[in-house]
Amino acid sequence: MKRMPSPECPEIRAGQSIELLKELHILTRDGKMNQDSRRKLKQVYHLYQFIEPLLQEVRNEKGALTLVDHGAGKSYLGFILYDLFFKALKDASHIYGIETREELVMHSRELAQQLGFGGMSFLNLSVAESIVSDKLPTGVDVVTALHACDTATDDAINFALKKHAQFIVLVPCCQAEVAAALRKNKGRQLAKDALTELWRHPIHTREFGSHLTNVLRCLQLEAHGYQVTVTELVGWEHSMKNELIIASYKDLPRKRAADRLNEVLHSVGLEEMKGRFFTEQDDADQQ
Repeated sequence: MKRMPSPECPEIRAGQSIELLKELHILTRDGKMNQDSRRKLKQVYHLYQFIEPLLQEVRNEKGALTLVDHGAGKSYLGFILYDLFFKALKDASHIYGIETREELVMHSRELAQQLGFGGMSFLNLSVAESIVSDKLPTGVDVVTALHACDTATDDAINFALKKHAQFIVLVPCCQAEVAAALRKNKGRQLAKDALTELWRHPIHTREFGSHLTNVLRCLQLEAHGYQVTVTELVGWEHSMKNELIIASYKDLPRKRAADRLNEVLHSVGLEEMKGRFFTEQDDADQQ
């Protein structure tokens, strides 16, 4: 059924929760929109247009779907997805928000209850805990991580791989771990490889480390059979980090990506990080 816009605010899709949009500060308390909130709503819809087809594909294939949002914070993304897609479903589809800060988990639980969003759960867990927690299903369909800082994005990838997620949607943030390792090994690498000049200066170490982290993440996902698309989340102004990584499980050949991943780690002197960017073969060797 075609959604008709709200007559008061034509930008808003019909059926959306006005109360939620107020809680997210997209609408003012009296239900109005200013230029800033119009821009924010446009950004929300821009992100949703990438995720909605993935949700629809899962639903067409299997019916009810399960989405886990890591580093959920105030569960901004989870609430928007539920409001735009999940709340109209009459099945067991569910969104889980995973967050380590208990006060944010409690706030999200209260808001979901207030809005009548019964298909949402919020868990005060680390990613490592969520992998083994009996409060989550053994398999999930979609994993998201929006601006999950530093290693939290890699932890979300680890979770998604362990849970055999069909789709993974990532907007990575401040990746410091790889940059720190590059910095530590810089002197040794400079003595043997001129390409180390790419990250010799501190600002370049940070920028190159950020770029390299996402390259390694993509190779890792491909080494687990995923098809990976990387694009820019145009117009997303909440953060300077607006790279969007979407991985779809296609059971693709793994060897080339795994070999390239290990080759890149060796070339930049980061063999110590193989445990972070593990492949299926690495998993098999440990078992």
